[in-house]
Amino acid sequence: MIRISALAMVLCLALAPACAANAQATQDAAAAMRMQNVDLRAFIQDVARATGTTFIVDPRVQGSVDVHRQQAMDNQDLIGVLLAVLRANGLVAVPSGRATYRIVPDDSAAQQPGSLGGSGYGFATEVFNLQRLDARVAAETLKPLVGRGGVVMALPQGNRLLVADYADNIRRVRGLVERIDRDSGSIDTVTLRNTSAREMAGTLAGVFGIAGNDPGNVLSILPVDSSNSLVVRGEASLVRQVTQMAMDLDGRAERSGDVAVVKLQHASADQLLPVLQQLIGQAPDGATANGATQGPAVDAANAQVIAPAGGKRPTIVRYPGSNSLVIHADPDTQRTLLEVIRQLDERRQQVLVEAIVVEISDDAARKLGAQLVVAGRDGNVPIAATQFSTADVGILPLAGAALAGRRDGDGDGDDTIGDLAREAAARSLFGLSGSLFGIGGRSGDNLFGLVINAVQNDTASNLLSTPSILTLDNEEARILVGQEVPLTTGEALSNNFDNAFRTIQREDVGVQLTVRPQINAGGGITLRIKQEVSAVAGPVSSDYQELILNKREIETNVVVDDGAMVVLGGLLDQSDRNTLQKVPLLGDIPVIGGLFRSRSRTGNKTNLMVFLRPTIVGGAEDAQRETARRYGYIRDRQLRDGHAEAALDTLVREYLMTTPPTMPVPAAPAPATTTEAP
Repeated sequence: MIRISALAMVLCLALAPACAANAQATQDAAAAMRMQNVDLRAFIQDVARATGTTFIVDPRVQGSVDVHRQQAMDNQDLIGVLLAVLRANGLVAVPSGRATYRIVPDDSAAQQPGSLGGSGYGFATEVFNLQRLDARVAAETLKPLVGRGGVVMALPQGNRLLVADYADNIRRVRGLVERIDRDSGSIDTVTLRNTSAREMAGTLAGVFGIAGNDPGNVLSILPVDSSNSLVVRGEASLVRQVTQMAMDLDGRAERSGDVAVVKLQHASADQLLPVLQQLIGQAPDGATANGATQGPAVDAANAQVIAPAGGKRPTIVRYPGSNSLVIHADPDTQRTLLEVIRQLDERRQQVLVEAIVVEISDDAARKLGAQLVVAGRDGNVPIAATQFSTADVGILPLAGAALAGRRDGDGDGDDTIGDLAREAAARSLFGLSGSLFGIGGRSGDNLFGLVINAVQNDTASNLLSTPSILTLDNEEARILVGQEVPLTTGEALSNNFDNAFRTIQREDVGVQLTVRPQINAGGGITLRIKQEVSAVAGPVSSDYQELILNKREIETNVVVDDGAMVVLGGLLDQSDRNTLQKVPLLGDIPVIGGLFRSRSRTGNKTNLMVFLRPTIVGGAEDAQRETARRYGYIRDRQLRDGHAEAALDTLVREYLMTTPPTMPVPAAPAPATTTEAP
């Protein structure tokens, strides 16, 4: 607490009626006044009485003061001394009317409606319009320069700065703002002839330690691709160093020759070489290192886009030992080609295509029929029989075996014929499905028999297949899960069978997925898809053993959003067949006619649907996430068997000598930035 010498007694003498007649004596007394350890509230009352001013004192105002004054004071000087004492004690006088002031602590002065600022000890508010300096940066710079009750606030609208503080400090802040709110930097432009502007900008940024495009950088270097120039801005001395170094490096590039070796980071030299050759009018190479043709020949004169300078035709070749290109051209052509390579040599995104193939089929069959036979042993009675092709077991082979057996038993039969008849009967019984009821008998030398065959068959199948494949953007990929089935394509037999041969072609059978994704702007993916599901249906017939292949195929182009699921289409096949075989007239007789007819009903339904879900894998984190998800699925299925550790984990640790993939840890959210108003 600042102490001021006691002034109360002198003020009383100066205001007493005995001293009113002699003004000089009052001034002399005032010049020699000294007050010490005077209560602050009493001092405020004395000043109010001497100047005729009303002061409303806040209850928080406390303390004592010392005042030493060797010169005479008028009313204005006396109020100035009071304001200085109040400021030293963290107080301020705020106008509240004519010759009326409120004395409050200065930490709340910024919220008061007005303040006294004529002498510099009052509180004032001012708004500064900034021209070049950012208001937020200026606010952070000036905050340490204001008092306890002062306020510095950035107004982003209009790039303005609001400052509330004592009037004399406001004047100091105004001078600082005028000094720092000016552009003292220098701007220069460097035109390069032999080096790419972007390459030069990156080199100079690394030399001078420029990180990104931070506005706080004292030096900025911006490349201009259209004119292959650099725009340098900063302190004059730094600008001169940068421009001098840029011109020196550009001159050294001119003296280094016309040959440049470009090591590609992501793109394939085999794919990029024909494009660059067409730009300069060079005939593409006929074949690559492995003998594969690059593409169709083009007219070099019509395909040329970049015209060489000085009449020197440029040449581009690929180095087979690495993914590199060798360019021989003049500096201008080199710079253009290097810019094309820079834009094409970027890391390509990947697309994970997951498919679900669902095939649901239902086969139903019902058969009911009766077959009759009557035959004589010695041929005296003609044979009468009914047999239908829809029956699984024919009655005639059974009757033939019975007749052959009887003749063999009598000793007058042929064993060969009997064996053939019994073999035919056995084959017929082996083909039985469902139930077979029959009766037979003998009446003298005559045989008779009745066979009733009934069967009902229902077959339902549900096939689920989930092929998935990961491929680069705009690269075709194919996955096959199935078998190679041999199919006969040719056969030749000579007369004596000494030069027989057969040609066989193997056909892929199973689930095949061929896809070429193309990532579009906005997250959409164009997919060129060919989905095929095939299976072996069996031989054509019992006499012709060639195979029948069932094939269902979808080939289309679709556009799908990233991570969305789409159905490609459904293939529905339904067939119903009703067959009635009967003996004319006899089969139409009620009740008894059932012995002379056979009914068969078959039905087949097949429904195939393909669901597709593409996902863009942009970087290492996305790839790790997808790998960990599928790895975890396989590992969990192995752990269901009760093992302490999955066999897959053991293989990864012992054979690959690495840790199993895990889900990436999500990055912590950035802390929110809040600005508190005073």
